Amino acid sequence: MTVVPLPLEQNLPADTLIHGADGGSEVRRSVLPGGVRVLTEAMPGQRSATIGFWVGVGSRDEAAGQHGSTHFLEHLLFKGTRRRSALEIASAFDEVGGESNAATAKESTCYFARVLDTDLPMAIDVIADMITGAVLDPQEMDQERDVILEEIAMDSDDPTDVAHEHFVAAVLGTHPLARPIGGTPDAIRAVERDSVWDHYQRYYRPDELVITAAGGLDHDVVCGLVVDALNAAGWKLEPTAAPTPRRGTDRAVIAGTAGLHVVKRPVEQANIIMGCPSLVATDGRRFVMSVLNAVLGGGMSSRLFQEVREKRGLVYSTYSFASAYADAGYFGMYAGCTPSKVQQVIGLLGAELDKLAEGGIAEDELRKAVGQLCGGIVLALEDTGSRMSRLGRAELVSGEYQDIDETLRLIKAVTAGEVQELARELAAAPRTITVVGPFEETETFGL
Repeated sequence: MTVVPLPLEQNLPADTLIHGADGGSEVRRSVLPGGVRVLTEAMPGQRSATIGFWVGVGSRDEAAGQHGSTHFLEHLLFKGTRRRSALEIASAFDEVGGESNAATAKESTCYFARVLDTDLPMAIDVIADMITGAVLDPQEMDQERDVILEEIAMDSDDPTDVAHEHFVAAVLGTHPLARPIGGTPDAIRAVERDSVWDHYQRYYRPDELVITAAGGLDHDVVCGLVVDALNAAGWKLEPTAAPTPRRGTDRAVIAGTAGLHVVKRPVEQANIIMGCPSLVATDGRRFVMSVLNAVLGGGMSSRLFQEVREKRGLVYSTYSFASAYADAGYFGMYAGCTPSKVQQVIGLLGAELDKLAEGGIAEDELRKAVGQLCGGIVLALEDTGSRMSRLGRAELVSGEYQDIDETLRLIKAVTAGEVQELARELAAAPRTITVVGPFEETETFGL
C-alpha cells in the first residue's frame, strides 16, 4: 500500500519510480526543464495509450472581462496552430482510428487522446502543438463564439443542467467556483480576442503544464518526446525552473443563499436539488463522503431510490452527489418529479438525510456501500483513460499519489459512526433548495 508525496521541486532524479505493482505496472514521475511535470503508468500488455495535457486553470481563475475564456480556449485550440489547420488536427487522429477531445473544469483543463501505442508519438506532437502554437484566429473565434452560444443554449434547454447551475450558484454565492464553466451568453458575446489571448499567455506555459499518460508506453520515451515537442515549439525550458505551486487548500468563507430558489421553465417535469456547502478536495473525510453517498443515493438499492421511487413511485430519477474543490465543496440530493408532487418530494429528500443523521446506518448497508465503491473503482481503472485522469488529479489536486490498494483500504476503513457524524453535519447545515419547473418564482411549496 503506497502513498507518495509529489514534490514541486525539480531536484529529483530524471526518472522517479513512484509505484511498482505486480505484473510489471509502474507509475513514474519526472519534473522536466521548465517545470513541466510528466507522470506515466506503464501497463504491460496494453496495445493502446491515453495521454493528457493538463493546465491547472479553470473557470474559477478567469479575471473580469475574461469570463468564459477557459472554455473558449478549449474550443479554439482545436481550430488551428502555426503548423496545422483544424482539419489537419482532426485528421491526424482520425486516420489512425484514435480519439481526441478536451474537458474544461472549474480548476483545470485537459486535452487528451487515446491511440494505439505506436501512435503515441503523433498524439504527443499534435497536442503539444495545440498547447503551444494556438493562433486564436479572429475569424475562427467569431465563428466558434456562435458554436459556444449554441452549446450554452442547448444546456439551458436541459432543466436538469439548469437546476445544477442554479443550485451551485446559490450554495457558493460570490465564490468564483459558483460561475458556470462555459460562461454566460452575455459574457461569451462580450469577451474579446485580446482578453482570451491574455488568458492563454498567462496560463499556457511550461510551469503550469502537467502531462499524464497510461497504457502501453515507456516513461523515458514519453519524456523525450515531450521535451522535443516543446523545444520545437519554441518554449523556453529553463533548467532550474520549478512547477507553479498548487492551489491553497484553506477553506474559503462561503456566503451562499440558503432557502428556496425557484426557476421558471415551461417543462413537464420539475427538477429539485437540495443541499449545502460540504468538504474540500483534500479533506480526509472524502472517503466517508463517498460511503455516505453510496448509502443515501448511489444506486438502485440506495435509500433515496428505494424510498422515493420504489416505495412511493414519485420519481423516475433520484440520487445524491458531492463535488469538492481546493477550498470549497458542496453536497446535494436530486429528484425529478411531476410538478404537483414537488412539495412531497422535497419533504422526503430532507427526511432521508435527517434519518441518516439521527439513526445512522446498519452494518449491512455499510458493507454493501463499501463493496459498491471498491468494485466501481477497480472496474473503472481497467481503462487507460481513467488511469491517465487519476494521475492528473493526484498531481494537480492533492500532491500525493495513492495506489489502488491504499484507496481501497481507506474506503474499507470507514465506520458507520463516521458516516453518521458527517450526515449530522450535513443535516445541520442551512439547506439550499433549487426547483426548476412551471412555477412562478414566488412559489413557496408550503415551506
